[in-house]
Amino acid sequence: MKKKKNSFYLIIIVISLVIICFLSYKIYFLKKRNENQKEISDSKKTTKEQEKKKTEQELKLERLENIHKKITFFKMENLDRYLSYKDKHKDLKNEDIVIRVNIGLDKEFFTNSKEAPHKYEKTVLANKYNFLGSDYIPKNLTKINSKCTIGTQTLVKEAKENFEKLCNDARKDGYFIKIISSYRSYNRQKILYNNYAKRDGEKAADTYSSRAGYSEHQTGLVVDVTKENGSFLKFGNTKEFEWMKENAHKYGFILRYTKEFESITGYTSEPWHYRYVGVDIASYIHEHPMSYEEYFVRFLDNK
Repeated sequence: MKKKKNSFYLIIIVISLVIICFLSYKIYFLKKRNENQKEISDSKKTTKEQEKKKTEQELKLERLENIHKKITFFKMENLDRYLSYKDKHKDLKNEDIVIRVNIGLDKEFFTNSKEAPHKYEKTVLANKYNFLGSDYIPKNLTKINSKCTIGTQTLVKEAKENFEKLCNDARKDGYFIKIISSYRSYNRQKILYNNYAKRDGEKAADTYSSRAGYSEHQTGLVVDVTKENGSFLKFGNTKEFEWMKENAHKYGFILRYTKEFESITGYTSEPWHYRYVGVDIASYIHEHPMSYEEYFVRFLDNK
C-alpha cells in the first residue's frame, strides 16, 4: 500500500513539473510574440513617420520648384529658412532666395555672426555676418612702393605686388592712381568706427563704416584709392575711376561696394574701395557682375 502511495505522489510530481514546464514555455512564447509584434509595430510606426516626414520635405521642395536639383549650393538644413524668406520676398527667383539666405540676409546684420571663412587666404569673406576678430593679423604684410601711395601703406604681399603693377600700368596710360588707405588693425578700425558712430549714430555709421573685427581693411587685401591730388570721395567722377572699371580685374581687384548690391553688402556705394581676390575670380566677377558674397556662396562656400 505504501509503495502504491509513493508511486501516486511521483506521478503527481511529474505531472506538476510537466504542467509547470508547459506553462513556463507558454508564458515565454507569448512574451516573445508580444515583443516581436511590438518591434514590428514600432518599425511600421517609424517607417510611417519617415514617409510622412519625407512627404512633408518633398512638399516644401516643390514650393521652391525643386531648385535643389538645379544648383549645387542648396543647403537642405536651410530649407525652412528659404521658405520663410520666400514668403516675405515673393518677387525673388528661387535661386536668388537660396543665395540670399546662404549669405545670411534672412537675419539682421551682426545678429548671426560667425568666424570669417578662408581666414588667411585671399578668398576670405569678411562682412556683417563674418568677423575676423580682435587678434587677427594677416600674414606677409608688406610696405607698398611710395609712388603708388599717399603716406605709408601696407598690403598682403600678393595684393601689394599686383597693385604696384596696376599703378605702374595706369601711369603708362596717363592715370595716376594712389592708395590713401589699405591695411588697418583692429584697434585702428575700432577708433574710426566709434568716432563715426558718436558723430552720426550707430545706424548711420553702419552704412559706410565697418565695425571693428568685421572690416575688410583688416585682411590686408583692400585699398581705398584716389586720383593724385584729388579727394577719394570724388573718385567716382574721375577718368581714373573709368580706367579702374575697365582694368582693375586684370590685376585681381574688384570694386567691392557698388550701388547695385547695397542691399547685399549693407554698405553704400564706395567707388574708391577695391578688394584683391586674384585675377581668376576678379575676371569672372567682371564678366558676370555680382557681389563677392554671391560669388562666395556659389563657388567657395564649404570648400
